[in-house]
Amino acid sequence: MTIDYTSRKDALISNLKEQAVDAALITDPSNIYYMTGFFADPHERYMSLFIDVESKETHLFLPALDKDAAEVADADHIIPISDEEDPFALIKATIKSDVKTMGIETNVVTVAHHNGLKSVFPEARFTDIQEALNLQRTFKSREDVDGMKEAVRIIETVLKEGLKTIKAGMTEAQLVAQFEYLMKVHGAAGPSFSTMVLAGEKAALPHGTPGDRTLENGDFLLIDFGVITHDRYCSDITRTFIIGEATDKQNDIYNIVKAATEAGVDAVKAGVPLKEFDIAARSVIESHGYGEYFNNRVGHGLGIEVHEAPSIHHLNEDVAKPGMLFTIEPGIYIPGYGGVRIEEEVYINEAGEAEVLTTFPTELQTIKI
Repeated sequence: MTIDYTSRKDALISNLKEQAVDAALITDPSNIYYMTGFFADPHERYMSLFIDVESKETHLFLPALDKDAAEVADADHIIPISDEEDPFALIKATIKSDVKTMGIETNVVTVAHHNGLKSVFPEARFTDIQEALNLQRTFKSREDVDGMKEAVRIIETVLKEGLKTIKAGMTEAQLVAQFEYLMKVHGAAGPSFSTMVLAGEKAALPHGTPGDRTLENGDFLLIDFGVITHDRYCSDITRTFIIGEATDKQNDIYNIVKAATEAGVDAVKAGVPLKEFDIAARSVIESHGYGEYFNNRVGHGLGIEVHEAPSIHHLNEDVAKPGMLFTIEPGIYIPGYGGVRIEEEVYINEAGEAEVLTTFPTELQTIKI
């Protein structure tokens, strides 16, 4: 896959010029990857991407042990930092210090990092560029969408094959292990977030933790998971099943959530406030008397991270635009009883219309054990 990283940096630089920012220092590994094509988790070591707005020159500072891997990075200079070196001394020796305004990600930079930067750039004013980065990453290219589709293809294959492994006496944790094994088998780098397999009453926990709860007849089985590909694209899908035969109440709740998901997806188009997608899904659940059991937003953006902008909630007045990619995932969660969530990935294409990337059936499926 060919990504034009120069264009990505140019777009950010254009935004920074409008804000009278002289330089940017990016530290979030995902943002560094977005701008250069190189990803590493530095752990406690130092890594940052310095962008000079006027010259467009870039310096990638990174742990020395990642130097060879960073040859793929679209950066003008790669500066390795050994474990015994002071990264700020190296930055000071490398970068001119007459920066007047420095852009940083204020929700990522630690106090210690900020103090180190102030020692290098004592006259600089620091300003937040997180919003500019978030906004740029909100809009996906067709190449990005192709990458996202591959992540969806893998996770849906994993779901189809993993369901066949379910047997009597299996625990939630054991099914998680099966799914995550299959992710690797089918070419994923790994899960995009902690795989959720929740049975019975635990399906009422929107972000529950799988454990030694066994899968039993009559249970809801809520599965929420995704993969990250080697190109760093994430998928995120939820489907809910019934083990054995579904009761009338389980059928009713499932069909309400299915209708809510469909209403949310059907509402997606460019030119309307993002809140309309949440309201469309939420109103279906509320009209059936289950409004109190759906108390979270209906969706979130995703891309090279599993949670990105935009946030799809009922108060978001931002207007939907082509290039946005997000989930629609309403649910009903009844404490002590169980819950249902059905999650789709939706892209607003060049024509301003919704493209649903997920394809796994949403009709209720039962599983025999």
